Amino acid sequence: MENADELDCIVIGGGPAGLTAALYLARFERRFVVIDKGEPRAALIPESHNVPFFAQGVGGVEMLRRARDHAETYGARILSGEATTLAMKGDGFAVGFRHRDGEETLRARFVLLASGVVDIPPRLADADAAVLSGLVRYCPICDGYEAKGKRVGVIGRGACGLGEAKFIASTWSAEVTLLSLDEPLVPERAEQSTLAEHDVDFVPIPIRTLVRVGDGIEALGYDGAVHRFDIVYSAIGCDYRSGLAKALGAAVNEAGALKVAAHAETTVPGLYAAGDVTEGLNQIVVGMGQAARAATHIHNRL
Repeated sequence: MENADELDCIVIGGGPAGLTAALYLARFERRFVVIDKGEPRAALIPESHNVPFFAQGVGGVEMLRRARDHAETYGARILSGEATTLAMKGDGFAVGFRHRDGEETLRARFVLLASGVVDIPPRLADADAAVLSGLVRYCPICDGYEAKGKRVGVIGRGACGLGEAKFIASTWSAEVTLLSLDEPLVPERAEQSTLAEHDVDFVPIPIRTLVRVGDGIEALGYDGAVHRFDIVYSAIGCDYRSGLAKALGAAVNEAGALKVAAHAETTVPGLYAAGDVTEGLNQIVVGMGQAARAATHIHNRL
């Protein structure tokens, strides 16, 4: 690729949002590339039954493969590597691109950031394998239905998991226990009332580590107690991959998620964002919808 050639758009991220943007931009016959670091959060989904048209369920790797193949059918160019820098350049942007053969700078009129988030894993050896097996999960909106009637542990820092425990208990499971890492779990009076109202148990002594045992998970407390669950939801939090946008002054919320307007444009003109890196509901279909809206708006502006 000639570095001097200005593209219409650079999409940063090869997850569901980025690949949806690629499909739309390709069908709009725009000149663009997708920079894919190869670490999409969706790849850890063992099997989703929450994505329309996949009633039989679909694994994250297979879903991404299909989305990539679909976009490439229309000529989408997906480059393996990492976007390392993002800067304003004239009427557009310059993106530093590191790949196996070195580094270069790509230029485009618009940039769509679909870089997602990185979940903070619970203290568990081989956490990714536990996620792929469905023993550890991050999103009860996505797969809480599959936890119906099972023994569920929700682990967070302090009382941060209270909202998630309440959500699961009020919707799917009558056996929900709130756990804490490192710090004792001492709910305030209002929190105790919420726990009691939704029949959520809690363990005051913090959890030292998690261990996979057969088809379940054991939470080992600092007091030597062992708490066994069918599924553990991690409500520890996540890190938003919004650094490139923040370096340009894009507005974020307290957690670091990008704030976007109606067409998924950030507060930096010409810089769009879609998917989990943005403020709001972290769902595959939401990210895909944002990406479709952003790609269409970019096309119309061009």
